Parts: sequence; C-alpha cells; structure tokens
Amino acid sequence: MIGDKKKRPQIVAVVDEDNCTGCDACVPFCPVDCIEHVPADKYTDVAIPPVQIRFNECIGCQICVRVCEKLTWNAIAMHDPDDVEKRFGIKIVGTAYGWDNIPDDTWINRKVEQHARK
Repeated sequence: MIGDKKKRPQIVAVVDEDNCTGCDACVPFCPVDCIEHVPADKYTDVAIPPVQIRFNECIGCQICVRVCEKLTWNAIAMHDPDDVEKRFGIKIVGTAYGWDNIPDDTWINRKVEQHARK
C-alpha cells in the first residue's frame, strides 16, 4: 500500500551521480514521485545536475532502474537499506515524510504490483 509506507523496503534505489546525465527519463515513471534533481549548488561544472532519490519515500519497486537501464545510462542501482544508511549517514524509516493519512491510490498499487512481477 503506497498511501502509508508501513515498512522499510528490502532494497532502495541509489543514483550514481557521476554516471547520471540528469535527463529525467526516470522521473515520470516513479510511482511515489521520490526522484528529484540534486541541488544546483552541489555541482558547478554541469549544465544539468543529476537526479537523486529521497530514500524515505522509495518503496523499492525498481521501476527507475529498469527505465534508466533501457532508455539512458544505467545510472541507478538497488541497494540494501543498511548499506545506504551507512554510506550516506542517514536513517531510512518505514513511514515516509508527508505520506501519513494520504489514501491509497489503487491504480498505482496495481501498476507497482505488475512491474514487481516482471
């Protein structure tokens, strides 16, 4: 259920910022809209900054990985949340920020389930 992220995902998406072109191909495919551009002030030498994943909102569906692999540069990979927490010094929790009390969207749930089966 996407409305309330009840548990921590088994895997989360991580963008290789050195390999990402910032093309945004993955953004419209994310069922929970957790992909955004890295803040512009982080990179001064690129015209289009790469994207990043908001880890607390990622549900581990792997759709962004497949889109990036098929349409662009293969810059997104799935990782164990414990490894991501250690690497970035963060804590990934079960309930995403801002997702509490939002009703589930059954269309999105069906799409996520369809992609997870492939």
